[in-house]
Amino acid sequence: MKKLDIYEQYFTILTCFDNQYPPQLRLIPDPPYVLYVQGDPTLFTSPLSISVIGTRNPSSYALPTMKKVLLPLIHSGFTIVSGMALGIDQFAHSLALENKGKTIAVLGSGFQHIYPKNNLYLYKKMVENHTVISEYPPDVPARRYQFPERNRLISGLTPSTFVIEARLKSGTLITVDQALEQGKDVYALPGPAGSATSEGCHKMINDGAKLVHTYQDILEDWLE
Repeated sequence: MKKLDIYEQYFTILTCFDNQYPPQLRLIPDPPYVLYVQGDPTLFTSPLSISVIGTRNPSSYALPTMKKVLLPLIHSGFTIVSGMALGIDQFAHSLALENKGKTIAVLGSGFQHIYPKNNLYLYKKMVENHTVISEYPPDVPARRYQFPERNRLISGLTPSTFVIEARLKSGTLITVDQALEQGKDVYALPGPAGSATSEGCHKMINDGAKLVHTYQDILEDWLE
């Protein structure tokens, strides 16, 4: 483990041989050999955690419904993992921050090239009190192919993945495929019939993902 300072941003380099390396990532088929970490690495061992993913362009239905499901989980001690992308990801992180929860962001770029740049305040707050990670060195900019690679870490960090809204062809479904390959549980929020952002979740439910009406549909699986 090595701690460095770059552009006034402290980060830690973890290899898969370090004790602080996320234990869940050791179990996936293709774990990164090296992780760059800002913030609190103890969140990797949170006893309760869930990945939250979805569209970058959520409908007016998604955010209030998502809040009803996630807030009880946050209050129950769940760490929220997501990718800090526009839309569902950033809203999930913000809910955790604003409600005294904990959250982990997985970037698809290095720390010198935070992407997207629309909410650097969120990034700063996560570095101060939560956790931000990347498998890419700090000087690596965002590239299209890195986001599907990043998605396997979002699903890999937690036992289960919760999908809010997704189109039939989207990066969200790539993450779901990776979650299933990793043997993770998948939950999906149903949406309005006929909405393009509901189609991905409805297909997942038809294919066997657990339908989520309330937070209890997720929490009950942890209490069994």
